[in-house]
Order: sequence, then C-alpha cells, then structure tokens
Amino acid sequence: MVAGVVRDGDLVWSAGYGDVPGDPVDTQYKIGSITKTFTAVLVLQLVEEGRLSLDATVSSVLGDVGYGDRTIRGLLAHNAGYQAEPNGPWWERSEGGGFGELDAANDGSDAAFGVGETFHYSNLAYGVLGEVVSRLHGGAWWDNVRDRICAPLGMDRTSYQFSAPHAQGTSVHPFSGEVLHEPHPDTGAMAPAGQLWSTVADLATYCGFLLDGHPDVLPKERLETAYVPQSGALDTGLDYAHGLGFQMFRGGSGTLVGHTGSMPGFIATCFVDRKRRTGVVAMANATAGMPAGQVAIDLLAELEACEPTIPPAWTPSTSVPDAVRDVLGQWHWGTSVITMTWEGDALVTRRAGVEAYRHQLRDGRLVGSSGYMHGEELEVVRNDDGSVSHLDLATFILTRSPYDPAAPIPGGSPLA
Repeated sequence: MVAGVVRDGDLVWSAGYGDVPGDPVDTQYKIGSITKTFTAVLVLQLVEEGRLSLDATVSSVLGDVGYGDRTIRGLLAHNAGYQAEPNGPWWERSEGGGFGELDAANDGSDAAFGVGETFHYSNLAYGVLGEVVSRLHGGAWWDNVRDRICAPLGMDRTSYQFSAPHAQGTSVHPFSGEVLHEPHPDTGAMAPAGQLWSTVADLATYCGFLLDGHPDVLPKERLETAYVPQSGALDTGLDYAHGLGFQMFRGGSGTLVGHTGSMPGFIATCFVDRKRRTGVVAMANATAGMPAGQVAIDLLAELEACEPTIPPAWTPSTSVPDAVRDVLGQWHWGTSVITMTWEGDALVTRRAGVEAYRHQLRDGRLVGSSGYMHGEELEVVRNDDGSVSHLDLATFILTRSPYDPAAPIPGGSPLA
C-alpha cells in the first residue's frame, strides 16, 4: 500500500508499506474508477467550450445507439437508468473491443431503471461517455486524457497501461492463502470507466487541480459545478452523493470530493477537502481489504487532529461598495435579529451569530452565493430620498426595527 497527503496543492507526506516495487511516490498502481473523473473533466471541457450541453441526449452526439434518449448529465451522475455492467464477458478482466461492439451488445433493453428514477452506479455509462469525448474532441479517449489533462498538469506518470516501476495486481485465495496474479488487460471501449494507472505524486498533483482548477484544463468555476450533488442512494443515510462524475462522502470539514477505484488486483482512493485545502491519495495492489472511502476519511481526520488547518489571517476591507454600505448593520425579520457585514467580497448575513447566507454583487445585483438564499436576489428598496426603506429577500421583508409599519407585509406588529 502507498499513500500521500496533500495540503494547499502540495504533497506534504507520503509512505509505502509492504512489497512496494519502487519509490512509493513514483510506483504505478491501477486507479480503477478514479479514471471516471478524468472522463468527466473531458466532458466538462466540452460544456465549457459551448460544444455540448449537459442536457443533450446521447443520440444527439452518437446517433442511433442504445440508451440514446438519456442525457449527458444523467450518465455523469449515474441516474440515467443504465444497467451497471456491459453485457458480455467480465470487462475488467477481459481484452476489450471497440465502441461498435460495446453498443451492439447493449441496446438499452436491459435498462435497470427509468430516467431519473434513482441513483444506480453504471460502468457502462462511462464507456458511452468516452465515445462522446472521442467524437466531439476528436481522437482516441486516452489521447485526450493525455493531451488535455495530464500534459498541462505535468502528470507524466499517469498512463493507459503500466510502466515500470509498477505494482502487480493481486488477490489472495480465500482458503489456501496463496497470492494470485490478476491480469492487466486493455479494456478497450470500457477504458473510460477504469483503465488508468497512476502514482501518488501524480494523483497529489491531481488533488491540487481538484482544489483550484487549471487555466489549461478547466477553470475552478466550471470544475465546482461537478461537485454539486445530483443523485444519491437513500440507504447510505445521506453519507454519500454523486455529482457530475465525482463522488462525495461526509467527512473532513463537511464533504470530501473525489472518487474511489477498484479493478481486479487494485484498490485506490483520491479525495480533497476543499474548505481545508487538503487531499489524500492511497492505493493498494489487492483486490479486497482496503476500505477505500474510509481510508480517505480517516487519513484526513488524522491530519487535522495532528496538524489542524490554520484559517487565513484576517484582513481588513479595502473598499466597501456604495450599493451595500448603508445596508450593513442590524435588521429584523419579524422579531428575529439579523446582522449584515461586508467580508472580503460578500455581504454576510447572520442570525444569532451563525452565518446563514452570503450575497455577492453581480452586475449591480446582490445575488445569493451560499446558504438557503443561494441564487436569490437581495433587493434594497429605497425611499424617494435614496435612504433604505427595507430589504426584500425573496419576499421576506427585513426592516431596521421590528414590524416596521411603513414596510410591506408584515407591515406592523400583530399586536397593534
């Protein structure tokens, strides 16, 4: 097993345990479904370039194929109803064919669910997404991963097939205790679901990208749209959700974003805590035994316990926009006391000292950027003389004094 911990985009700790055939930082392991996040990034590049809509159907790109009515968003989020695995031999241990063969064997008649009915993890969906990438970006899926993600990030030890030093995938016979060598096939059209090999050093770099984006790969603003929960399974007790190609687990400062991976002979995990700007990578050449998600959660918890994240130093406001200066201070929603302060680039609203939401100025409008009012406009209603009469927050009226009779509903105390 090899592992590494990332802080602020840099690998700050790494180690190996057991029969690691080279430097723990530079030894390749197969990363399984972490590969899916690379496929998702390539899809999001197409969205960023305006060449693909998340709500476009598969058939709008690939023509008359199985599951043609399902959307790109649904495939990324595993709620398009696709069957979990492609028909045919076990793809993870088999030499794969081209997309034509994959499509011919999977015409959509084996759909597990209807569109949007539930979360249902599907490897097949990512084989299809790989073909979408190839058709629109041009060239083979792996060529796009290499040229559009790995090269700009400097991840030269992430590859389609293994190169030395690399670990041999293994499993252990349940009764004899013998170590069995697993094959390392070229999975063909299913490669976008789990083919890639990588190292601790390269995935640490990838963690930095997941935190900050990269101008030559995907800007942070677009990348963070992938971290919005799209689907999840009820039986996980809200501990797990799936975004656009990324898994989310409860942990760290709230939510960890990344992906686990497994292929015959290998287990891997790669997650970041965006608020604390930390990340974790761990890989093992074993088919079972390493709880990938929990390892990430536990390593980051250990890091925080031993070396807590230091919050940024407070800095004074350098300028306060005229549009918000006379909004600052104490307000009332009915009898509830609310305070509004300007912090950095946002108007922060607190109730009983607890942050409720933030608003940012966008083209002269105060638009919610977090909390319950995310996306909702805070309207500053002024009197004829320019003074502030009240605030209209998505129909909630805020006034300087409780139940100001001059303001709209509630417009006065119910006891009056």
